[in-house]
Amino acid sequence: MKISQFSVQVLFLSCLLSVTGSAYGENDKHSHNSNELGAPRTITFGVVPQQAASTLARLWSPVLAELSQNANFNLRFATAPDIPTFEKRLASGEYDVAYMNPYHYTVFHEAPGYQALVKQKGKQIKGIIVVRKDSPILTIDDLNNKDVVFPAPAAFAASVLPRANLKVRGLENRVKYVGSHDSVYLAVAQGLVDAGGGVKRTFKTMDKATTSQLRVLWETPGYTPHAIAVHPRVPAGIVEELRQGFVELSSSSQGAEVLNVLGLKSFEAAKNSDWDDVRSLGLGTFEKPLENSSDIADKPSVKGEL
Repeated sequence: MKISQFSVQVLFLSCLLSVTGSAYGENDKHSHNSNELGAPRTITFGVVPQQAASTLARLWSPVLAELSQNANFNLRFATAPDIPTFEKRLASGEYDVAYMNPYHYTVFHEAPGYQALVKQKGKQIKGIIVVRKDSPILTIDDLNNKDVVFPAPAAFAASVLPRANLKVRGLENRVKYVGSHDSVYLAVAQGLVDAGGGVKRTFKTMDKATTSQLRVLWETPGYTPHAIAVHPRVPAGIVEELRQGFVELSSSSQGAEVLNVLGLKSFEAAKNSDWDDVRSLGLGTFEKPLENSSDIADKPSVKGEL
């Protein structure tokens, strides 16, 4: 299942034309419902916007191209300009398949009914809190009464887990949400805030000019990682082909290579109950997990893409 550099470049460029717009273009809005003349079925693959849309397209395009080779489907990359918009699109079922955080899965499995497809093999997701390398903050307890930013209220590992642990410790923080992991790292690096929440994978794939100014202060306990889940409208045959493709992806040198670029090793089949550890946290309402009444603060002005 070898893919050419040219085909990846073509797919990457096509992704960039629509990564931050609606999940479907005007001309192919209902393409997931058609499969004329036996042509591969177009499947829209939504990715949670933890990073800039251009970065996500560059990282995911080779994976989607590899999976689409000689398949009965053609995976089309999609994302959203920020996490709240991504959540709205999940709620309306805009994506045929989506890579979503663990908390998102527990919510959107209930409605509109996304079903677990695969997850990272032998992996637990952990959140991190980062500070500037020259920061006087040395322990998590030093964050009391500090300005801390997170991607979005329902960003599980980068926001929900760190905030839950800060709350358990009785620490008070001035919290702001900035829309993406990239913006968290930028805000901390530029000294606009004291600390920020993220995950190791996005920290590692963020540009070195930013991360070289930061250090990881603290890491949360681990939970079942992100889900790749499928909307119930996708035919069963396509679902099984997708699952097999993801599980077998790491068995070829080309597949292992594209996964490595993404910062992943391999996938395994998943089932709904795999995320019961997340459900057991009792996180409260989806719009305001861990909060009773707190409006999302204005985004700090940061350089770079959201």
